[in-house]
Amino acid sequence: MGIMTDDWPDVQLDSVRRLRALAAGIPGATVTERVYDTTPAHAWDLIWGDGRTFVEFQTDMKKIEWIERDGDQVQLQVRSHYGMRARLRGTIRPGWCWLQSRFLLMGMAVAEEPGGGTRVALTGGVRVPGRAALIPIGVRRESTKSLNRLKAMLEART
Repeated sequence: MGIMTDDWPDVQLDSVRRLRALAAGIPGATVTERVYDTTPAHAWDLIWGDGRTFVEFQTDMKKIEWIERDGDQVQLQVRSHYGMRARLRGTIRPGWCWLQSRFLLMGMAVAEEPGGGTRVALTGGVRVPGRAALIPIGVRRESTKSLNRLKAMLEART
């Protein structure tokens, strides 16, 4: 019989570290990050905005429709500028978003940066059918576009 002990460490991960940890377990996933001179709440409001500003922030998304919401668990229908659609399921809460469909994965996180500012991290891409893997083509480029767009949104709204 094993020994019971109460001295196990209690580790809390902020949203960005949690996103990095999840992405590390997915072959082909990359995380793109940038630090902005703003609060996490303000950055998240521009990134997600309860879906209002999501299509403005995500360069390849055109439309989002809510299907179901139960607390922080959601189902959404999204459409890209290229006409592709996806039914995403996952978790959205302040500073955190992890959404998946059969062919798409999307993760976004914000966290306070030690010393000031807010770190924003993005991951995602097209999923390999039948495997827990992403096709890495163009992911960093699209994430960089989204982070550039966030910078412009922050500058326009301050």
